[in-house]
Amino acid sequence: MITLRLAWRNLWRHTRRTWLTVSAIAFVAALLVFLIAIQLGAYDMMIDTSLRVFPGHLQVQRAGYQDKPQMRASVPAVAAVAERLRTGTGAAAVAARAFGFALVASQDRSYGVQAVGVEPAREPGVSTIPGRVGEGRYLAADDAQEVVVGALLARNLRIGVGDELVLLGSGRDGSMAATVLPVVGIFTTGAPDIDRHMVQMPLATFQDVFAMGDHGHVIVVNARELDALGGLLAEVRALLPAGGELVALPWEEVLTGLKQLMQADMVQNWFMYLSLIVIVTFSILNTFLMAVLERTREFGVMLALGLRPLRIGAVVMLESLLLTLLGLAIGIAVGGGVVVYYYFAGFTFQAMEEIYAQFGLPGVIVPELSFVTLTLGPAVILAFTLLASLYPALRIRRLQPVDAMRAV
Repeated sequence: MITLRLAWRNLWRHTRRTWLTVSAIAFVAALLVFLIAIQLGAYDMMIDTSLRVFPGHLQVQRAGYQDKPQMRASVPAVAAVAERLRTGTGAAAVAARAFGFALVASQDRSYGVQAVGVEPAREPGVSTIPGRVGEGRYLAADDAQEVVVGALLARNLRIGVGDELVLLGSGRDGSMAATVLPVVGIFTTGAPDIDRHMVQMPLATFQDVFAMGDHGHVIVVNARELDALGGLLAEVRALLPAGGELVALPWEEVLTGLKQLMQADMVQNWFMYLSLIVIVTFSILNTFLMAVLERTREFGVMLALGLRPLRIGAVVMLESLLLTLLGLAIGIAVGGGVVVYYYFAGFTFQAMEEIYAQFGLPGVIVPELSFVTLTLGPAVILAFTLLASLYPALRIRRLQPVDAMRAV
């Protein structure tokens, strides 16, 4: 208790210097709280945006299809399996799909595309594409003989709503898949790869054209919220047939590039965060090194009176701890207040809104408000500053009472 009172009193010997140091710690702590909350919130928005456009939160596939997608690597009775997952889990939406590569042609042009068979009534729950049809309409029924195409593909083929599209491909049994279907809608997702290379048709029509029978390739499952994905994944895996022919893959395994992108961004941002922390650490080191140097005679007297160097070093360390905790408390309060404000108001800027409007999504980042975002940055600052205060404290161990009392 005496050590604590002594350390607190020593902090206020130089009030201005103490407050300047506290302000530096508080500023960096508040900045880290805000930046980390925005960063994690941006990751959540990035994941949600990418998954809502088409891939979904998790997918059920035949084992090996993700690494080597082939027509024959299909899911038997895909609609029945999808219905079982729909009724047996707490999923927000479940939809079956089938995929094939085909050559589509208009009167004077042809392009290679990805043909996708979807359940028109279920697809809006797992994809934003049905809501992004700018011309015409989306697919009407499961067995309708019609297609919708991406806007860039429609422009390249020079076709519009009402025109016919010739489709040639290879069926699941090796036969020729050929049909002529009218275009009933043109969608714009904002993702060039999708808008340039995708054609969607009802699942039953796809199965008939590509000789799929009742097979499909993917069952897309969306959770009610991203945080519930772990529990939903376990439920889905429990309902899959035994034998391991079908596997449930979370979005991290479906979109590996997105996860790697976020990891690279995390490393880059933490390099900046650590630079800020190092700056404030040197500020603390400078403050307490000056305190030790100017109190050398005082420490000499204390040593001469029999006080052990370890006890004096503990006082210096405690001063550092109190100073840092004071700054961190202010920083967490200020940074947390800003995060709470943007948690309800949303953080955005004009350019971001324009970009995400192309996807039909709100360009608003909701900061992640959690114990981790409020304490992670300050905890790293605390660790670095305590390490920095070790040098002044250890310097006291080398003091000799007579030499220290003679110091000017």
